[in-house]
Order: sequence, then C-alpha cells, then structure tokens
Amino acid sequence: MNFNRRHFLGAVAVGSAGLVAPRAFASVRASAPPALLGRAKAALDAHGSSIIHRDVMGIVDFGVSSGQPRFHLIDIPGGRVAASYFVAHGRGSDPQNSGWLQHFSNQPGSNASSKGSFVIGETYYGKHGRSRRIKGLDPENSQAASRAIVIHGASYVSPTGARQHGRVGRSLGCFSVPTRDINEVLANLGEGRLLFAWK
Repeated sequence: MNFNRRHFLGAVAVGSAGLVAPRAFASVRASAPPALLGRAKAALDAHGSSIIHRDVMGIVDFGVSSGQPRFHLIDIPGGRVAASYFVAHGRGSDPQNSGWLQHFSNQPGSNASSKGSFVIGETYYGKHGRSRRIKGLDPENSQAASRAIVIHGASYVSPTGARQHGRVGRSLGCFSVPTRDINEVLANLGEGRLLFAWK
C-alpha cells in the first residue's frame, strides 16, 4: 500500500522510525498506544471471516482529545502507524463539547459514536461528497449501518480549528475527517478492511 507522504504527520512506529510530513502541524507526533494496537489486532483475528484485506487497518483512539490526530492508518505487515488524521466524535458522546468523548452508544437517534470493530464498505457520494459506508461487527456497534454511520470529510474537522479551540467539531456519530484528507483516507482504507474504534 503506497501512502501519500505529503500527508504523513509522522508516527511512532512499532519497531521502526516514524515519518514526518512537511506540514505546519507535523510537529505533533501521533501514535496508537501499544495496548490499543494489540486490541485491534485481536479484533482483526476475531473477525477474520469478515475482513478480506489485511494490509491496512484503521484505528481510532477515542481516549485522546479531538484536538489531536487520533485516526491512525496502520501498515499491518510493517507493524507501524503510517499516517494519522484528525477525526470527530459524535455530539451525543460529548454533550458539553469539551473535545473529549464521554460515552459510546449504539442507539438510533443518540448522535453518539460507537466502539468496536467495523468492516469498511463501498464508496458513495452523499451530502458530504465522497464517503464510505461501514458495517458494525460487534454488539456495541451492530446498528451502525442502519444509523448511517459512515466515514466522510467535513469542514468542521480541521487542523486550524484544533489549534484555535483545542478540539474539532462534532459529528452525528460518523467518523468525520478533514475535507482535504478524505480522498487519501478512502484510498488507503478501502473496502473489506478493518476499522477499530476504542477508548
């Protein structure tokens, strides 16, 4: 899998050196905690029949403030974080708009984020432009598809907002990333791959 190095934030690699992008905010070195990475790999094995491709997976670390890059693309064979992005959590997960996820929900109308394992589905074009459907694989996220939880780009998620406010905007439960990054995210985290979200 070839990642666009212009968009690398740099990451602490598991057993290898990180890469640093020539961006103004590239000084933030994002990494997935080893415990979370281990949990994601266990999820990959547990849902092996649903995950067709094992070259790249996505990990969202909701234990980190939304003001930090916390959506990590993992190069599975290389065992390293290849790229990291800002990502929103749901309004219902952070009613006070603190930038910190307080709780998860799988309920329709909750506008909250769900945790667990998701399989990446097909690309479609909706009100947020190019987006990708996801399907929940666990009891904690079994209604993700019916809730229309997807990956999409959003103007309310931006490095500028993160710098100015210490957080990015909130979604209705979707994994919203900066508009400028959505094509790269979707290109590298394609259909049949694992997305794992936890706190």
